[in-house]
Amino acid sequence: MKSQEIIERCSEIYTDMDFGYIKDWRARTGGGAIGILPIYFPKEVIHAAGVLPVEVYGGGDMVDIVKGDSYYQSYICHMPRSIIDLGLSGKLDVLDGLICPFTCDVVRNFSGVYKLLFPDKYSRFFDQPQNFDPDIGGEYMISQLKEVIAFLEEKGKKVTTERLNESIGLYNENRALIRKLYDMRSQKPWQVPSHEVYLLMRAGNIIEVSEHNNFLREYMVTVEELERKPLDNIRVLIIGAFCEQPPLNLVKVMELSGCYIVDDDFILGNRYLDQDVEIGENPLKALVDGYLKSNVPSSCRFEEYKAKEEKLIKLVKERNVEGVVFACASFCDPALQDIPNYQKKLDEKGVRYMSFQYSEDTSQFSLIREQIGTFTDSVKLWGA
Repeated sequence: MKSQEIIERCSEIYTDMDFGYIKDWRARTGGGAIGILPIYFPKEVIHAAGVLPVEVYGGGDMVDIVKGDSYYQSYICHMPRSIIDLGLSGKLDVLDGLICPFTCDVVRNFSGVYKLLFPDKYSRFFDQPQNFDPDIGGEYMISQLKEVIAFLEEKGKKVTTERLNESIGLYNENRALIRKLYDMRSQKPWQVPSHEVYLLMRAGNIIEVSEHNNFLREYMVTVEELERKPLDNIRVLIIGAFCEQPPLNLVKVMELSGCYIVDDDFILGNRYLDQDVEIGENPLKALVDGYLKSNVPSSCRFEEYKAKEEKLIKLVKERNVEGVVFACASFCDPALQDIPNYQKKLDEKGVRYMSFQYSEDTSQFSLIREQIGTFTDSVKLWGA
C-alpha cells in the first residue's frame, strides 16, 4: 500500500468506535482480546497466549459522555468516564476484560469500578513496581505477570518459552520501527507530519503487531515518494500527553499553528522500552528487566526530579528543539506535578516553553491555536 492508503486505513481504525477490526480478528482466528489501559503493560505475554492486546483509550471527540459521568466525579480527567461510557454502551463487549496498569489514583481504583459494573469481565489492576531492584521490584513484577498469564492461558494458548520469545521478537521489531519512524520525522518533519504518525501509532494499539510492522515499513518507504515542501515552522517537543490522548484535530491544530512536532510522549506505552528485550531461556525475566532498565521518563515512574530534567534537556539537544509545549490533560495530577520542575530547568538553559490543558473531547481550538501561534512567532522573532 501507498502511504496515504495506510493513513486512510489507520484513520478508519482510529474512528471506529464499534471496534470492527477486533470483531473481525476474533472471528478469523478464534482468539480472545484483552484491553490495556495506558500507559504500559508487556503486550508480549498477551500475544504469546494467542490473545489480541488492545490499548484502550476513551472515545475522544467521537463519543458523548453521558452514562460515564454517573460513576465518576467531574474533577478528574475524561478518560475513565469515557471508557465506562463505552463499556455501558456495549462497545467494549468485544473485549474479554481490562488490565489497568498503575498511572494515578483514579486508574488505581478503575479496575474495581469496572469489576462492579461488569462482573463477568476480567478486571485486573497491574501495579508495576517503583522499586527497580531486580530482587525486589523485579520479582514482584514477575509474580504479577504469572497471575495474568494463568488467566490468559484459560482464554488462549499456553504461554511457552518459545511462544514468548517469538512475541518478544515481533515487539522488538515494532519498537525498532517506531524509533526509526520518530527519527525520520525529526529529520524531515514536513515529509512525515505528526498527525500521520499519530494515526499510525493509534492504529498500532488495536491491530496485531505483525500487521502494524508491515504498516510502518510500507509507510516509511512510500512517504518518501511524496513531494512535500518545508514550512517556516519551529521544532517543538510535546510533553504531558502520555495517558489521556488529545483528539486528532488538536494535533493538526498544533501543526497548522506553526509547529513541527519532532518528539512527543503520545501513546508512550509503545515506546516505553528503549532497548531490545533479550530473547533467551527466561523471556519473562527479560521482559521485566527491560522495564526496570528503561530510560524513558514518565510521570508515572518514580525517579529523582533531577534525572527527569536531565533526560528532558538531553532530548531537547538531540532533536534540536526550539521550544517545549506542555500539553496536559485537565486534572492530570502526575503530569501537572512534573511541569514546574521541568520549567525551572528550561529557564536555566534558556529554552522557551508554553503550556495548555486539553481533554480528549476538546472540540474548540481557537484559543489554543492563538496561544500556540503567539508562541511560535515569539520563537521566530527572538530565537530559541
